[in-house]
Amino acid sequence: MLLRLLVVGEAMRDEGVCVFFSVVIPTYNRRPILEKCLRALGHQQSSPLFSGYEVVVVDDGSIDGTVAWLRGEAFAHVKLFCQDHQGASAARNLGVERAIGDTIVFIDSDLVVTDIFLKSHAEALLQGQTELGSDSLFTYGRVINTANFDDPTSEPFKVTDFSAAYFATGNVAIARHWLIKAGLFDAGFQLYGWEDLELGVRLKKLGLRLIKCPAAVGYHWHPAFSLEQIPRLIDIEIQRGRMGVLFYQKHPTWEVRMMIQMTWIHRLLWGGLTIGGLLNERTMAPLLRWLIAQGKPQLALEVARIFLNWYNVKGVYAAYGERGGMKGEG
Repeated sequence: MLLRLLVVGEAMRDEGVCVFFSVVIPTYNRRPILEKCLRALGHQQSSPLFSGYEVVVVDDGSIDGTVAWLRGEAFAHVKLFCQDHQGASAARNLGVERAIGDTIVFIDSDLVVTDIFLKSHAEALLQGQTELGSDSLFTYGRVINTANFDDPTSEPFKVTDFSAAYFATGNVAIARHWLIKAGLFDAGFQLYGWEDLELGVRLKKLGLRLIKCPAAVGYHWHPAFSLEQIPRLIDIEIQRGRMGVLFYQKHPTWEVRMMIQMTWIHRLLWGGLTIGGLLNERTMAPLLRWLIAQGKPQLALEVARIFLNWYNVKGVYAAYGERGGMKGEG
């Protein structure tokens, strides 16, 4: 199969239709891990399946010196664009508008990729196009979560890294014209969450097919869980709830309600598991602290998700109430 792809790729290049990637990266106050992200992208293996690539970094109003630092560095392939703090949706849209590539790769600025990352996306894209007879598809790479800042790519794949999302911008490649046809990201999603999955709904309506690409691996770095992170994580869940309601208002389907946890099922599930909120960040702090002390911060985070999900469900219903109430919905 690979030999066949190489032959087809050579023919495409001879015809002047070989893929050129634009890797679009929105960033906001992530300078340390952004450096690792960009250095990894600067060492991509070449392939006859793509003619080249650029890295389009869009700074979303960082206040940690990211812009000055980037302008003083010499990263291969990187182009920098800046905007006031408007959120990831607006930043990605600006990146797509300024990109020169025919194929867009979205990753986050805390993702560190391997040297065969773009090559793997190119292979999967071409294989999908060969099988479908069109480019009505996108490739979705593997994302592995890690707290190892010094050597993020050493982390193995875990069950908790599995994702069933249809379109998630942590690691995805798609022909630019499909993004334009779908209308790009909705910049109304200014808080955390759902802007990529909402675009995914529109892409699905256009008939695009998801092609899994596990060889295109990205290692998503985040600091190991600690109790100090809990207030921020709670705020993220509340933001996710508010943006979930916006998602539902744009696409009022049962599938979206399940995704954003706006159902009686989720109320019963997380309300029951937290005993109506009695199990929360305060009452569970001793257990979480003990798990962290035992060297199990990831397990502590999974336990904390019990009350974090309850905050999310409450946030969804509170936001929907602010926008007119449930009006008898379940």
